[in-house]
Amino acid sequence: MKVSKRSMIVGGSVSAIGALATAAAFSQERTFALAVSRDAGCGCCLVWVDRMTETRRFTATVINEVNLAAVKQRLGVPSDLASCHTTVVEGLIVEGHAPAEDVLRLLSVRPRDVIGIAVPGMPIGSPGMEVADRRRDAFAVFAFRADGARTVFANYPASV
Repeated sequence: MKVSKRSMIVGGSVSAIGALATAAAFSQERTFALAVSRDAGCGCCLVWVDRMTETRRFTATVINEVNLAAVKQRLGVPSDLASCHTTVVEGLIVEGHAPAEDVLRLLSVRPRDVIGIAVPGMPIGSPGMEVADRRRDAFAVFAFRADGARTVFANYPASV
C-alpha cells in the first residue's frame, strides 16, 4: 500500500490530537478535599498530608484538635484501629498513614457499608513515616464499618 504525504500529515495530526486529548483528560482528574484532624504536636501527620497533596489528587485542610480521641469516637473509628490523625474525605474516614492509592480506591469503589479505612499505629515506611534507609514494616489497611466489623483492604509487606 502506498502512503501519501497527505495521509501521513493527517494521520500524524489525528495522533497528536488523540495524545493531547488523553493528556487533557488526565490533567482533569477529580481532586478530593481532605479534612485532617491531628494533635498539634505531631509532625508525621503533616508529612502524610504532603504525600497526599503531592499526588495532585488531594487538597487538604489541617485542623489542630485539642481532643482528637473525641473526634475519633464521634466518627466511629474503632479504638484498636486508631492512629495519630483522622481524615474525612467525601464523607468517608481515613485513619492514619493510608497510602494515596488506597484512599483513591476507597473513593472509587465505595464498598457497601464501609465508613472508612485505617492503618493502625504508625508503621515505619508507611506514607509520612518514611525513614532514611527506606525500610518498611509490614502493615495492613483495614476497611471498617459502623458496627466495628472490618476486613483487610490492602496489605504491604515489610522491606529492608
